[in-house]
Amino acid sequence: MQNKKLLFVTQFEDLWFDALRSLMDLRKAGFDHVVFLHVIARDKVAMYRGKGYLKDEEIRLREIANVRFIDWAESLFEQGIEVGAYIVVGDPLPKIISTAAEENVQLIVTGRHKKGTFEELYGGSETLEILERTSTPVLVYTYVPPSGKEIERPFERPLLAMDWSPASEKAADCLLSFKTILKSVVVAHVIGEKEFKSTSAMEIQALRKENRQRLERVCSVFEREGIEAEPHLYVGGTFEQIEKAASEREASMIVAGTTGKSSMKEIFLGSVAKKLAKHSMLPSLLVPASVRL
Repeated sequence: MQNKKLLFVTQFEDLWFDALRSLMDLRKAGFDHVVFLHVIARDKVAMYRGKGYLKDEEIRLREIANVRFIDWAESLFEQGIEVGAYIVVGDPLPKIISTAAEENVQLIVTGRHKKGTFEELYGGSETLEILERTSTPVLVYTYVPPSGKEIERPFERPLLAMDWSPASEKAADCLLSFKTILKSVVVAHVIGEKEFKSTSAMEIQALRKENRQRLERVCSVFEREGIEAEPHLYVGGTFEQIEKAASEREASMIVAGTTGKSSMKEIFLGSVAKKLAKHSMLPSLLVPASVRL
């Protein structure tokens, strides 16, 4: 099995070691190397400019992060996992992209942040910009969702959202690469209400049948690998119905493909990938169309 690297991006408020520990099943999928990345926002050190404390504050914040990473690394070493760490000052977006490229990682894990400099990065359009500028899947990780129940194994029962685009096909291929840790997969497609243009019951049922058959074909790919898969059709708004499906089917994670492109339509309406990154109650694995498997 190919040795793989995971880039774990943390600001400490959102992702701690318990979140990383819940991803340890990834070892069975070939991930035996974790790279930590902590980006110190410029405003946390620049606010001291003119008072002579800029460098001292930077050193202090670096050392605090270093102490935490050393403690985490010791626990991972005991499990036979290799560890690397980056503690840098600057803008998070380019640092994440450059580190992912330098380390040649196969998965980026980042959290959702609610306030401050990193608000957009951890739940908005800049997550899509990462996907636009890298071919690496991004797991926007919510370790403890609003339900308060910790997610111990996010890859155990994912929901795969299919919209029949090339990006969603890549998402299916990407999810299949984790087959050694998948127990079952929920494959869902949302039909928009506008697609029901006809009032003919026969035509509506034909649309249902066509989409159901496509879902079953996706399911058969997983079933051939010994993974249980169940197809489900929903009608309505895509993001809302995906969230509903994930709740009803007790999914552990949502997987979706994305082009990572930011169009004017997405700015005004919001892409499904962006909504998943910002608002989903579950972890969201977002797979760029350019992913290399």
